[in-house]
Amino acid sequence: MKKNLFITLEGIEGAGKSTVIDFIENFITSSGYDVVKTREPGGTAIGEQIREILLNKNNDKLTDDTELLLIFAARAQHLSEIILPNLTSNKIVLCDRFIDASYAYQGAGRGIEQSKINLLENWVMPDIKPDLTFLLDLDPKIAFERTNKRSDADRFESEDIHFFEKIRQYYLERAENEPERFRVINSELSLEDVQEQIKNILKDMV
Repeated sequence: MKKNLFITLEGIEGAGKSTVIDFIENFITSSGYDVVKTREPGGTAIGEQIREILLNKNNDKLTDDTELLLIFAARAQHLSEIILPNLTSNKIVLCDRFIDASYAYQGAGRGIEQSKINLLENWVMPDIKPDLTFLLDLDPKIAFERTNKRSDADRFESEDIHFFEKIRQYYLERAENEPERFRVINSELSLEDVQEQIKNILKDMV
């Protein structure tokens, strides 16, 4: 495993990324590597303030374009403060969501033209892409059941099932088009089986 590896996690709401990212962090750390765990939107003080705006379900007047621009604003700060400095310092950066989420959520989900997202990508992050992306794949019906049980569902979690279906389909298509980067994990399995899938992939890299 190279020291300055950039690993990301993607998937629809309810796929279990929060649990899985902790497992990955512990596995890599136990293998003797320095790991920085972070998330998007967020990761920095400014980014977390933007995250609060994006996730607040009371912000029902937030336009799709505003949502996209806020996410890239948070990402620009995140790259400057966290991601690039730590990769330069030969640390492994482990990030919950990154650029793929913008194409999936704001592109496929919201219907924003991919050319607009591509323009922002080339502006904010022209020279960086994840080395490895775990896609936690889950049937939207199951995801919908999981998120609906949450009393504090955020603005994204409160979307309807068709929103998640479009996002999932896009993620799978993106993974199919970039098999060298993506590893699709069946998130419908037990936590132990999901962790075993991930561990086997990481063991080949250590």
